[in-house]
Amino acid sequence: MAELKIISGAGGKLPAAFLLETCGRRILFDLGEGPEPGVLPDVSRVGPVDALCLSHAHQDHAGALQLRARLGRPPVYATAETFAQIPETVLPQAARNPLPLAGTAEVAGLTLTTGRSGHAPGGIWLHVAADCGFLYMGDWTPESGLLAFDPPPRAACLVTDASYGDRDTGLADQIGQMAGAVRGGAVLPVPSAGRGPEVVLALAREGLKPRACPVVLAEMMALARTPSRICHPGTREELADLLTSAGRSGAYQPTDVIITTEANAESGLAASLLARADEGFRFVFSSHVPPGTPAADLLAQGQAEWLGWNVHPRLKDTLWLADHTRACHVVPAFAAPEAMPQLTAALGKRLHTGRSLVFGPELDLQLGPVQPVRRWI
Repeated sequence: MAELKIISGAGGKLPAAFLLETCGRRILFDLGEGPEPGVLPDVSRVGPVDALCLSHAHQDHAGALQLRARLGRPPVYATAETFAQIPETVLPQAARNPLPLAGTAEVAGLTLTTGRSGHAPGGIWLHVAADCGFLYMGDWTPESGLLAFDPPPRAACLVTDASYGDRDTGLADQIGQMAGAVRGGAVLPVPSAGRGPEVVLALAREGLKPRACPVVLAEMMALARTPSRICHPGTREELADLLTSAGRSGAYQPTDVIITTEANAESGLAASLLARADEGFRFVFSSHVPPGTPAADLLAQGQAEWLGWNVHPRLKDTLWLADHTRACHVVPAFAAPEAMPQLTAALGKRLHTGRSLVFGPELDLQLGPVQPVRRWI
């Protein structure tokens, strides 16, 4: 028998922290902060864990590593790309243990399978085969035109990103809408280590000539010039061809399409351009907007626009995943219940909203044997 304990991440847009107890081992999946600054998981009753696995390096999934000391300083497992985004002052090299982008590894004596999540460079989902299977998706999307996604194997228990609740608009439509909205010039704030390179690529495919801030340009260079299995075939070459245009010199103008960090204009070039808003710079946001951020203030005053850009699953994607994995228990994470009435109804008896869940071999007849995942790349 296995038990999932939801430390944080269910019931709203909250930091990720999910504890799996199986085969005498305790594995924590993600340890985040936010999205609002200072919002941390309550680990006061968790106790020592055998390992900490990170799905990716974004703040709400890996931003509370300072709490690791309260968990017995467990070894940390993540992809090399994820570790590259975490400073050594936050996590020393001795604590780092690499995971493949897609493949298998041993974690605390358990076999862990990983696959690409399509959400962020180095982002993965994680699967434990014991007790009929546990699957933690972290953040994911199958829609990215740049970052690859691998379908996961079966699992009795599924914790899935449901950040968008019942939203079902496709990324292709959103890209067309965004391209039309920014064609005369706009600032498009994005999170670091996130969608920036993909936004540049997608808008260039729409015939625009976007400019990238130094942070986004460096991310493009890293993806384009480093042999990696992160991207869809051919897209690294497309990014390489865009480096000169996206990184062109000269003062930023209100007529430029500027892809820049940070996502809510709280820092980076986005904040600098916001300080020059009286010159005519127009802002179009596309990320989650926490209260109290510059983005929230601009939107409330009608001085900016918000347009969607999917980096999380749509309703149809979440339902596909539940069916594909044949999950008996589905925990929709990172969304409030009122944001997903259609998802709640569609999942029916599979939906789990409690703080803990026991599952295991008694589900064999429903689930069938868990199939070993194949290597996609």
